[in-house]
Amino acid sequence: MNFDFYRGKTVLVTGHSGFKGGWMCKLLAIHGAKVVGYSLDPPTTPSLFDIASIAVSTESITGDVRDLEKLKQTMDRYKPEIVIHMAAQPIVRESYINPVYTYETNVMGTVNVCEAVRLCDSVRSFINVTTDKVYKNNEWVWGYRENDALDGYDPYSNSKSCSELVTGSYKRSFFSTRDISVSTCRAGNVIGGGDFAADRIIPDCFRAMQDTGIIKVRNPDSVRPFQHVLEPVSAYLMLAQAQYDNKSAEGCYNIGPDDIDCICTGKLTDIFCSFWSDNASRVRSFENNAPHEANFLKLDCSKIKKVLDWEPRWHIEQAVEKTVEWYKSYIDGSDINKLMEKQINEYIKG
Repeated sequence: MNFDFYRGKTVLVTGHSGFKGGWMCKLLAIHGAKVVGYSLDPPTTPSLFDIASIAVSTESITGDVRDLEKLKQTMDRYKPEIVIHMAAQPIVRESYINPVYTYETNVMGTVNVCEAVRLCDSVRSFINVTTDKVYKNNEWVWGYRENDALDGYDPYSNSKSCSELVTGSYKRSFFSTRDISVSTCRAGNVIGGGDFAADRIIPDCFRAMQDTGIIKVRNPDSVRPFQHVLEPVSAYLMLAQAQYDNKSAEGCYNIGPDDIDCICTGKLTDIFCSFWSDNASRVRSFENNAPHEANFLKLDCSKIKKVLDWEPRWHIEQAVEKTVEWYKSYIDGSDINKLMEKQINEYIKG
């Protein structure tokens, strides 16, 4: 990938105050892009947004994707050439508590972003980031392909399935005859430094290390396509670049690790403990009346490998090692911006 492509280009990122959005903005800013972020305030305290001073290198707009008028005003003011839609209510368990808000944000938020893109003639490339959970989960032992049925089980997953359908409708109805390319990306479970969300395994691991040193794992046998955050973030940018000049590259894409790195949550926590401390450990946590979660989920990423010649670069051990390095540096008070730049450069160099 030629990151020089982004130098001087205006890229609007929704959800820039979140974990993935922060890494996206950092990667773009390092390579000279004019980054416009549109998001609510950071969803956690602490947050990557504040720790890494994302606002310093980003034109940061506080806004809700449910606010169509503000989205349109932002697009009209900054005239982005590339839009990457990452804003979402991203937590499965939270979607059981606040299903209406989840649907409002993830479905109508997508409608509003698509509509704002439709009314902004500067946009040439649009990426909607969804999730690997958009598929109807049949507990298959093989990976889901892009043409498999969409029917997420829980409100979060289902709302993202709807987001895919909304994007497809706008694409057929409004964008097919215009000089704009549109894709959706279904990424696997993302790990990396700077995630402080509730009910996610790596932040739970970090919090446990700050407390008892014992990680409580709800579903240690559940298999997920874990990958470092730089894998999907770089793939989004690679796709946005490819379809900018070549509309034939647009489509729906899975982005995940190779089969060897699709591991169970218990193994992930064991790897985390091995890099953190000899004294760290995990136990199984039993929870009555827990909400439904899939037992087995992985992706077939043949399409993006074929079309874009993309390959994951960091195996799970290296991904966890880099994640632990980030959190330990944060605890030590090290310069997080320098560390993130170092990790980004290490990733790009392979």
